[in-house]
Amino acid sequence: MTVVGWVRQGCSLVKTIRWLAVIAAVIVMAPSLADARAGAGSSSGSRGSKTNQAPPPTQTAPTAKPVERSTTPQQPAPNPSMAAAPAAPPAGGFMSRHPFMSGLMGGILGAGLFGMMFGGGFGGAGGMLGMLLQVLLIGGVAYLAVRLFRGWSAARVQPAGPARAYATAPGMIDAPMERSMAQPMARSAGPLLVGGASAQLAITTEDYTAFESLLSEIQTAYGNGDLTRLRGVATPEMLGYFSEQLSGNASRGLENKVEAVKLEQGDLSEAWSEAGLDYATVAMRFSMIDVTRKIADGSIVEGSDRERTEAREVWTFLRSRGGKWILSAIQQT
Repeated sequence: MTVVGWVRQGCSLVKTIRWLAVIAAVIVMAPSLADARAGAGSSSGSRGSKTNQAPPPTQTAPTAKPVERSTTPQQPAPNPSMAAAPAAPPAGGFMSRHPFMSGLMGGILGAGLFGMMFGGGFGGAGGMLGMLLQVLLIGGVAYLAVRLFRGWSAARVQPAGPARAYATAPGMIDAPMERSMAQPMARSAGPLLVGGASAQLAITTEDYTAFESLLSEIQTAYGNGDLTRLRGVATPEMLGYFSEQLSGNASRGLENKVEAVKLEQGDLSEAWSEAGLDYATVAMRFSMIDVTRKIADGSIVEGSDRERTEAREVWTFLRSRGGKWILSAIQQT
């Protein structure tokens, strides 16, 4: 092989190595690019006792992925075989449950019969007077036995406590409500959020406005890397996930900017109260300017600073009674 051939082969090898380096860089960058915008790439957070339950489907989000990361422990499924069986009524008749009465009756009758068998008559040595006394005593005992038997029968028929049609967790309110998709709530501007299924907690126009504002505020704060601002609009759990995302981007030399967030469509999946907190799960489709750049030179590696991108997610908000709404969970669709 000539020198020229060696040079050409070397150049071809260098080109191959460069292409392999580019492919490897794309593969390495893929997880970080999938994590653009706040909460993207995974389903995380807590929805109270409903954390491990799928939210009811809506027009905006017919399905939602289950929560993958949460500080709420998973509740074990109830085991029907471990349910307490109702107490069986005590076996036996009245006399078996009252041995004193049965012994007394047996003794009296036995004494009378014993006297008759040996010629002393039913009254024994006392004659007619003794017989009358025994008859009166037997009558009194029989009357007392009848009274006790009636009382026992009444106590057995009466239920032990008030019957309940169903049982719920303490403080839990979750009854189905008629779905109303035809009459959207009046809004001053932007898309309309409408009521959805299983919404026992009343959600007002002000609540829907708060949800839309939180969507924009959280995405913008995340795009600016402003953890202080995020601390006031999200639970400590969600703040930890956001901080983890931002730290991962920084370690890869990237920054993700999210701007001009606009809610395109949304509806309520469910709303309920438990343990002194109100929850509302809302499906939202929104658009934004979502771009990821290299911190070193500002070059764009994902997204566009001019074209809008769209996302569809299910967000859960919570508030204490009389407090403001904050973000509690984000689920991908």
